[in-house]
Amino acid sequence: MSKPDETREEALKRLDERASALSQRTQRPVSQHAGEQAVSQAYRIIAELIGGVLVGLAAGFIVDRVFGTTPWGLVGGVLLGFALSVHMARQTANRLMALAKQDSEPLPSVPFDDDEE
Repeated sequence: MSKPDETREEALKRLDERASALSQRTQRPVSQHAGEQAVSQAYRIIAELIGGVLVGLAAGFIVDRVFGTTPWGLVGGVLLGFALSVHMARQTANRLMALAKQDSEPLPSVPFDDDEE
């Protein structure tokens, strides 16, 4: 009687191994939690906004020192840096939206019901 029990246990073990291998093949690899990834992307966009303004501020300061155009280089640099940072943040947001659309699954179709009772 021990022989059928051993083959049954072996068969169950093999079946369990095959099922776990199948589940590993079909699951998507998860590198980070969605919340952590969203927070890191938000910090990246904020850094682009602040960094662009600071780079424009520094460039305007240098222009003011070199050419002696005291307030106008700084004002122009800040405005140019702000415009550049908004452009970069928009590009990043558009890229993230495209990735989100690509990763999302289509919603299931709902059949139309013309009975109104």
